[in-house]
Amino acid sequence: MEPKDTTTNEAFKGFTNEACPFLPCHPGVAREFNCLFCYCPLIAYECPGPYQVFTDRNGLKRKDCSACTLPHNGYRRSWNFIQRWLEKPKLWDGGDQDPKRIKEASSE
Repeated sequence: MEPKDTTTNEAFKGFTNEACPFLPCHPGVAREFNCLFCYCPLIAYECPGPYQVFTDRNGLKRKDCSACTLPHNGYRRSWNFIQRWLEKPKLWDGGDQDPKRIKEASSE
């Protein structure tokens, strides 16, 4: 088995679960639908994807990322997006999405 940074086989970057009863769960995906990040690893971090903030029944602030297609839009593209944002993750503070904070997070 080759390490992922030396292999030319990119199969590890995504897959589409055609048997999933929820597919497509995010409308508007233009490329092959990537199910690898069904549960986005950026849920606890600042990210550029569109999200709304809501308070759950226990009074905790949560992100609703149902309008986001970034982790699903093409195998290679979504893989690269997630990897780039996880290089320097910035914890989400529970606030509303702010373009200034996103710009700061992406430039750090």
